[in-house]
Amino acid sequence: MTVKNRVLQASAHVAARFPRPLDCGLILGTGLGDIAAAVDKPVIIPYSEIPHFPQSTVAFHAGKLVLGNLAGQAVFLMQGRFHFYEGYSMQEITLPVRVMHQLGIRKVMITNAAGSIRPHLLPGTIAEIADHINLMGDNPLIGPHDPFLGERFPDMSEPYSVALRQLLRLTASEENIDLPRVVYAAVSGPSYETAAEIHMLQMIGADAVGMSTVPEVLVARQLGMQVVGLSVLTDQSLPEAMQPISHQMVSDISRQVNPQVTRLILGFLAKLEREK
Repeated sequence: MTVKNRVLQASAHVAARFPRPLDCGLILGTGLGDIAAAVDKPVIIPYSEIPHFPQSTVAFHAGKLVLGNLAGQAVFLMQGRFHFYEGYSMQEITLPVRVMHQLGIRKVMITNAAGSIRPHLLPGTIAEIADHINLMGDNPLIGPHDPFLGERFPDMSEPYSVALRQLLRLTASEENIDLPRVVYAAVSGPSYETAAEIHMLQMIGADAVGMSTVPEVLVARQLGMQVVGLSVLTDQSLPEAMQPISHQMVSDISRQVNPQVTRLILGFLAKLEREK
């Protein structure tokens, strides 16, 4: 079955459950799903019920789509995402972004838990993604082209919307949340990096490293969607002082900063609503 048909079938299922216009997409990373509790009168759809959606196989990803009002915006909120390292194709893990677009969404916030590779970026820092480096060894735009999928050669001079980033920084300032900017390097995982790999990432200009986000951004930009990105830096790896990392540690730090992330997202959405 073609990607187009998968998108149309999945979109029809979601639209039948939530037959209202949607404003914004939210993809929540590891340990960051708590904001879903703030959605007003939510319609909750397990991924298993949506045609062609993969299943979340990773701990701390609830695997649910939550639809409803959040700070005045009608949101398509993903509690958990899909990863390349789970064995899914790039086309499979980015299907939800195409469904968002088919449902009329043109703005998406993508969040993740990532590792800091800079001394000044401590665990627990919430960071704005300013740019990224794709080191995953694949690209979701590879394959036969159909105009339905968007541009064949999408421009990436502004992968993260300048306008949305300004709005996010204004919100952070109002909430007294420090929001440093980072360049995010995406790797395939699921193993964490060696000291030599961290050194390489530092040399090519990365500030944080993770195993997601970039494929979703590539598809969103192919479709002409505006993207804003947040990383919660849950650990720190420096070549001269490597420390063991576990997925539990990543989730624990994410949950500790969840209240700040929630305030930041709610404030950002409220500003989007006022700009409508």
